Amino acid sequence: MSTNDKNQNLTNLASPKIGTKIIEVSDDFFGKASRMIDDKDPVFIEDKYDEHGKWMDGWESKRRRDGGNDWAIIELGSPGIISEVDIDTSFFTGNFPPFASIEGLYSDQKPNENSDWIKILSKSSLKGDASNKFKVQTKTKVNYIRLQIYPDGGVARFRLFGEVKLNWDLYNNNKNNLIELSSLKLGGSIVAYNNAHYGDVSALLSDGRGKTMGDGWETRRRREPGHDWIIIKLATQGLIKRIEIDTAHFKGNYPDQASVQVSYFDKGNDIEEIINDSENWKFILNKSKLQPDNIHNYEIDNKSTEGITHVRLNIYPDGGVSRFRIFGLKL
Repeated sequence: MSTNDKNQNLTNLASPKIGTKIIEVSDDFFGKASRMIDDKDPVFIEDKYDEHGKWMDGWESKRRRDGGNDWAIIELGSPGIISEVDIDTSFFTGNFPPFASIEGLYSDQKPNENSDWIKILSKSSLKGDASNKFKVQTKTKVNYIRLQIYPDGGVARFRLFGEVKLNWDLYNNNKNNLIELSSLKLGGSIVAYNNAHYGDVSALLSDGRGKTMGDGWETRRRREPGHDWIIIKLATQGLIKRIEIDTAHFKGNYPDQASVQVSYFDKGNDIEEIINDSENWKFILNKSKLQPDNIHNYEIDNKSTEGITHVRLNIYPDGGVSRFRIFGLKL
């Protein structure tokens, strides 16, 4: 039984899975800035070089000689409030930046020289070849980030953990305009799972079909009785109308069957309480046969799905699911 401990059940707002991208950078001579927001953990390849020198899995600027510092501006795929940051300098030993700071901005336009940035992380010391984590106290919603490193160097990965904060008034509720309530980009999140041996489990709630077999949720081969499960918190309380289970690329390792359960919880319930109660939740999809490398759609016509906040996907007995989507109306 596992909770999403890696980010304390928050969303990585710096993830390309929700559409986050680098829009400007002072310099990325040695390593493209886009590498530092890659969802995969950084790697080191001993003998890999390119035309600029040693290839590193991250953003790396050249050595500055002008007394200034380097920076990157990031546009978040979804606006949010940040609670924790991770400036990971894995494999950067003699070339990591000794200091970094982070600023944020909420704007309908791209930042410019007159933008009024707010402080998220003051200039702070970094360690080389390490995960540098910082708790931050800001309560301001942002959709642009400026990461500054002093004076130069390399950052392997940059993570911003927090909560997506959307203007839900922009979403119209009608029968022809269902919302993907489970979407990572809208604020859906993984609460807990019993096993996630392969891949990045957050891919389950991301856009598009899976690119490879590694782009989804896959459990290890079960050698004991029982079945595997995962719990999702919806982006907003809703009325569920349709379910999609996609087994793209899973052919010899797709689950034989799947079922879906639902419940309502308010903000006062802790994760352990939700996990312990989940086996007793109402089924809105009974055990159903799955096919390999296939999109399975299920229409849900049940008034009792109104007011749902949490969904549990069960797979029997184990295997891989590329995408899981819950469509419905916001309440």
